[in-house]
Amino acid sequence: MSATQMQTQPVTVLGPRDGRTGQLGGLGVRFMVDAAQTAGGFSLVEHPIAPCALGAPLHRHSREDEYSYVLEGRVAVLLGDELVYGVPGDLIFKPRGEWHTFWNAADEPARLLEIITPGGFETYFERLSALLAGGDVCDPSALAAIAADHGLEVDVASIPRLMQEHGLR
Repeated sequence: MSATQMQTQPVTVLGPRDGRTGQLGGLGVRFMVDAAQTAGGFSLVEHPIAPCALGAPLHRHSREDEYSYVLEGRVAVLLGDELVYGVPGDLIFKPRGEWHTFWNAADEPARLLEIITPGGFETYFERLSALLAGGDVCDPSALAAIAADHGLEVDVASIPRLMQEHGLR
């Protein structure tokens, strides 16, 4: 395909308060770039994380790699048995197939950009935030169905241990 045959998209500016948002407990999500905008190449979400909040139970993706770029605060990531801390400017790679979790490791808010490749996983956040907004927090079958649709394994039983071991609220 020649340069003249390539389709171009209009320039888009997404301001710091623009975009759809959702809430997943202490983890927020702002949808910035979806798979449709990148021909499936990647998606980009921003995650504000409340102080000392767990971002997710231990989980692993069968289809996606994740890159977490820390914008603000101090974020802890457990990848397998390795615990790392990221501060603003750090990029943390979480490859598919590896058990991992993350949390805000400080008493101040944290924010990170999550680059997910290939794109499409942003629909997991959309569906989960809609479910939680509807009050169906205690419906394990609905949570499991959303995870399964996205090739995600989730260890819900890890939550109490992670909360206690890392002083999370």
